Amino acid sequence: MKESVPWSGQVDVILSDESSASDAEDDVPGSKQSNNSIAIDPPAEENISRDEVSRRAKMYQDYMKQIPIPTQRGSVIPFTSWTGLAKSIKLLYGQPLHYLTNSLLKEWDKMRFGEDDEDKPLDMVIHPCKAEASIWLIEEVHRLTTSHHHLAKLWLADPMPHANIDPILPKLRS
Repeated sequence: MKESVPWSGQVDVILSDESSASDAEDDVPGSKQSNNSIAIDPPAEENISRDEVSRRAKMYQDYMKQIPIPTQRGSVIPFTSWTGLAKSIKLLYGQPLHYLTNSLLKEWDKMRFGEDDEDKPLDMVIHPCKAEASIWLIEEVHRLTTSHHHLAKLWLADPMPHANIDPILPKLRS
């Protein structure tokens, strides 16, 4: 185990099986670092320029525009929260939701804190079909009308933008 090194920046924890050169140095007898020390590098994302973030936002937005919104929706999906419904939708339809949609749904869940019926499953408050239709309507707005410049600005302000970007990547029709 390594001890922490003071550092004023934010730290993103990334778990991986890859070992670095500094890990190998820990095992060398006589090394300056003991097995109880940790070296923290600044997050790689901080080294990305505004232009690079803008380029990534453009690629992301162009990609999201290509994914068609499902038109055949016949399932009634039970859910207890907006993010729970979003997770079920992603699994059922096999496609991601937009960064802005994911962010909005998390905010909607937070809005319920302190409400009299916050412990009541959300599908008892809002009909599941209406809730799903609402998500797809908002998703369509985000996919088709969001400027990549606005998206890049949000990503630069968000310490963990990847937390709201879905890894589900469907195959697009050519």
